[in-house]
Amino acid sequence: MNQSKGILLVLSTAIISGVSIYVNALGVKFANPYVFTGLKNLFVGAALLSLILVFKEWREIKKLTHRQWKQLWLIGFIGGSVPFLLFFKGLSMTMAAQGSFIHKTMFIYVGFLAIIFLKEKINKSLLLGLGALLAGNVLFLGIKSVGLNWGDGLVLLATLLWAVEIVIAKKALTEISPRVVAWGRMFFGAIFIFIFLICTRQVDAVFTYNPEQWKWIAITSLFLFGYVVTFYHGLKYVRASVATAVLALGAPITGLTTLIAQGGIKWTIGQWWGFILMLIGIAFIIGWRGMRGMVKFTWERSNVIK
Repeated sequence: MNQSKGILLVLSTAIISGVSIYVNALGVKFANPYVFTGLKNLFVGAALLSLILVFKEWREIKKLTHRQWKQLWLIGFIGGSVPFLLFFKGLSMTMAAQGSFIHKTMFIYVGFLAIIFLKEKINKSLLLGLGALLAGNVLFLGIKSVGLNWGDGLVLLATLLWAVEIVIAKKALTEISPRVVAWGRMFFGAIFIFIFLICTRQVDAVFTYNPEQWKWIAITSLFLFGYVVTFYHGLKYVRASVATAVLALGAPITGLTTLIAQGGIKWTIGQWWGFILMLIGIAFIIGWRGMRGMVKFTWERSNVIK
């Protein structure tokens, strides 16, 4: 049942991510993207610390070993700070569809890193699933040719760093609670971003924000909070390759959110085929047993609520 719970949690992450990308695209227009990201990370880190105190997990923090503290700092550095800076810079130098496609290939890198460092097994279902997800993203995002420029390179580097972070986080979750891992990612990530802002003399922008900008920071911080809480709790129970595969559903959810916000729902035939291929890919990766367990878990929980 833990695996089924984990899959449902990561599926929730994909939904949150899909809507969040659309909302963030609106919010970041009103602020410096680096300051915007740093403030969000800081607020979410503070909110997670509050949760840790409420659930009395501060005792766990006190017992963290030197090695575990290094894991949290590393997760914050390569997951919560540097890739964000690279990603935003890269997106400003390349086409949105190209950057989005590169980012959505993260499940491939996580899949192979998980095989090497987490000893996750490779099989035909995993390979077929990864292939279907890749083809689905190509069709859904309308990628017609692949060529890397400097902007694409920065987005790719950010994506690789996030893939490495997920593998490190998966290992850390065997000993550290999901809330503490998520807190480390956001809080220490914010510290590194603000060091960057101070060094580049951009931190003064924080003191010039108006109520409208603070409103968007608050809204997007709520989405980010939901993202990290559901993802790290889900990652604890499922394989890293499965978690990132499910996250790939964020792309069509963003597309659907955008269309609804614009007053209609209309995808091209290519996008529908891409969406179907992504669903098939995730089904291959999760497996029949995993899907059956997920349905059973959902049914049991719905009966409890009734």
